[in-house]
Amino acid sequence: MIETRLFHYFLAIAREQNITKAAESLYITQSTLSKQMMDLEQQLGKQLFIRGKRKITLTEEGIFLRNRAQEIMALIENTESALQTDSTHLCGDITIGCGETIVMDYIAEMLFAFHTQYPEVKFHTHSGDADTVLERLDMGLADMGLLLGPIRQERYDYLNIHRKDIFGLLMPENCILAEQEFINIDQLKTLPLILAEQTFSGHQDLDWFGTDESVLNVVATYNLIHNATYLVERGIGYALCLDQLVNTTGRNLAFRPITPELSVDLYIVTKKYQAFSPAAKAFLNLVKQTISHQINQM
Repeated sequence: MIETRLFHYFLAIAREQNITKAAESLYITQSTLSKQMMDLEQQLGKQLFIRGKRKITLTEEGIFLRNRAQEIMALIENTESALQTDSTHLCGDITIGCGETIVMDYIAEMLFAFHTQYPEVKFHTHSGDADTVLERLDMGLADMGLLLGPIRQERYDYLNIHRKDIFGLLMPENCILAEQEFINIDQLKTLPLILAEQTFSGHQDLDWFGTDESVLNVVATYNLIHNATYLVERGIGYALCLDQLVNTTGRNLAFRPITPELSVDLYIVTKKYQAFSPAAKAFLNLVKQTISHQINQM
């Protein structure tokens, strides 16, 4: 097992790209640091560094270890911070994995209220598709996720925040379909479609279409919509995406809503039986209280 001290040493070299500067930042001798890293390479059975005359760079294995070491050290720091926090003086970090959604603005309102009350708590957001967010939850690198539902995985708890995203079709502005005010859902079955990857990974429900996905003409997929917009402009296909995510101004793009409405609820997703830090637990309680209050006012 690798000692955390060695991760700290290794990351210093990766950051400084120079053994002398790294040793100085660690307040140890250059020879000690060099020996520790040679021992680490021997322990792993991998070369981690390319040692040049003026610069040290990482091998492919070194890059992999750097990424994992950063995650491990961050997890250790967050754990120490959480254990040192008491309920009357919250501090530490809250990490939220976010799918693409304008509902993040609603979450930001609650984050602002929480930050006003607990200014020493730091927030971290990581954007990605559902699989990326769930992977971070599984690895303990995120406290919670904000995702489209329904979530079909039994190892997660999900809290409906009673907000929804509405789907529409992104198309070239100069195409015939752009002349329509709405796109009928039956038209989707005849078009070359660009769909989100999570549609096929159990995070969204293709029952919307009233047909099996195998009969749809899916020409491309995306995990985040930005790059898919260029495929749409080139006429490769029509992207099914969420409203208000794409700025079509000044581009050969148009967004049209679908009728009947295609919408999906948003959920706060957490691992089952997860032990939360005091800060994360307090924020989740705030989310639940806010949602409950809004439901009672309906």
